[in-house]
Amino acid sequence: MADPGVAGVTRRRRATFAAGRGSSLQPGNGGSVAARLSSRGQSGDSPGKKKRGSPEDATRLEGKSDKHKGRNVKASDDMLSCHRAQESLLSSASGYNNYRGVLNWCVVMLVLSNARLFLENLLRHGILVDPIQVVSLFLKDPYSWPAACLVIVSNVFILVALYTERQLSKGSFSECVGLAAHCVNLTAVLTFPAAVVLAVPSVTPVGGSFALGVHTILFLKLYSYRDVNMWCRDLSSAKAKKLSRSLSCPSGFSGDDSKVCYPGNLSMKDMYYYVFAPTLCYELNFPRSPRVRKTFLVRRLVEMLFFTQLLVALTQQWMIPIIQSSMKPLEDMDLSRMMERLLRLAVPNHLMWLMFFYWFFHSSLNFSAELLRFGDRQFYNDWWNAETVTYFWQNWNIPVHKWCLRHFYKPLLKRGFSKKVSQSAVFFLSAFFHEYLVSVPLRMFRLWAFLGMMAQLPLAWFVGNFLHGNYGNAAVWMSLIIGQPFAVLMYVHDYYVLHYRLHTD
Repeated sequence: MADPGVAGVTRRRRATFAAGRGSSLQPGNGGSVAARLSSRGQSGDSPGKKKRGSPEDATRLEGKSDKHKGRNVKASDDMLSCHRAQESLLSSASGYNNYRGVLNWCVVMLVLSNARLFLENLLRHGILVDPIQVVSLFLKDPYSWPAACLVIVSNVFILVALYTERQLSKGSFSECVGLAAHCVNLTAVLTFPAAVVLAVPSVTPVGGSFALGVHTILFLKLYSYRDVNMWCRDLSSAKAKKLSRSLSCPSGFSGDDSKVCYPGNLSMKDMYYYVFAPTLCYELNFPRSPRVRKTFLVRRLVEMLFFTQLLVALTQQWMIPIIQSSMKPLEDMDLSRMMERLLRLAVPNHLMWLMFFYWFFHSSLNFSAELLRFGDRQFYNDWWNAETVTYFWQNWNIPVHKWCLRHFYKPLLKRGFSKKVSQSAVFFLSAFFHEYLVSVPLRMFRLWAFLGMMAQLPLAWFVGNFLHGNYGNAAVWMSLIIGQPFAVLMYVHDYYVLHYRLHTD
């Protein structure tokens, strides 16, 4: 039998639960609303009032009930539906731009494809790398070094330019005499080494290119040196006579941080600092770095040595076999095989061009700049993002671009020429030097480099007007990848026919 006391307690509990179910109020925060109202009545309400909530409490409770219902409806909708309006990631409207994985995939595919070509080359030709043969590219006779002698002779042109400027600053030379002296000196800088390369058979093509490259750089530097000093003389003459000598450096200034003024800059030390500095534009006071960072200097030196060996190895192992196998299709004028050889040559040629860019514009120029504490290290900009041909030529070689802008393009504009004519003149000058650096060392004149540079004008117009964004960038890359190996094949074929085929016949 059940205990009567326990049964009574059970009946009371059931009655309480029944009363709770009969009420219309919902429980909240862990307790019933009736309990909260009863406690509120006990604490402050008068005994005569009924124990129920005010209208405001009822409204608030109904709002909470609606929120709970809304949450339940939303949860049920999420369970029933899994779609919403959105764009695909590859659509331009999606705004998605994180393609880092695609870039990594392209790099992996590039490495794998080139590894296959490298293994195929080794299996077909064996190991062709011989660093000792590189010496023969510069020298034929170890007792006669004409290319090195040409580089040493370049000091004569440097001293002539410095002497002329000193005489002009003193008034010993008139402006007409000084201009004539500079013109003769600058003409000799280009013609004398070219005449030696063409007349002396012991000068190799590589040695001749190196010597002519040094003299071309010297020509641009001395031209800028003459212009800047002439501008300083013009500024001096515009001032009063009593202030004309105050433009020279004050005697109280000394040290590396002192400002040099004209004609205090006409010294041997200043001249040779400018000659070795990684710039083509002369200034009286170059920006200087505070110190030489030895770690940075060693890293650049290691990069220079590494990429030099790598370029030589790739030329011997990869480029030369492809070029040799291209002679027969070029002789037979087999267009399909010529195109196949051109595409085969495009990959190693482009990779070597990229390596040369890093070796010269980053490693070598930064090495010389760090050694001389030259502060301006902007040797290149983001040419790889170029969407127009003009942007590429303005940003891949900043020293040459600054020289052309300062000493050639702007002077033409001041003389009344239009922008299109001035731009065409800049491309013409660049085409001349490209042909000069290729045809003279090879001792043949085919104008392939000249025509290739002049072809940049219509290409720049077409890309700038019809191709934009990524399409323009792809066009710039295509011109670099295909245009260079085409010129290489043309020059190699003509050189082979002129120097080997004719002798064999």
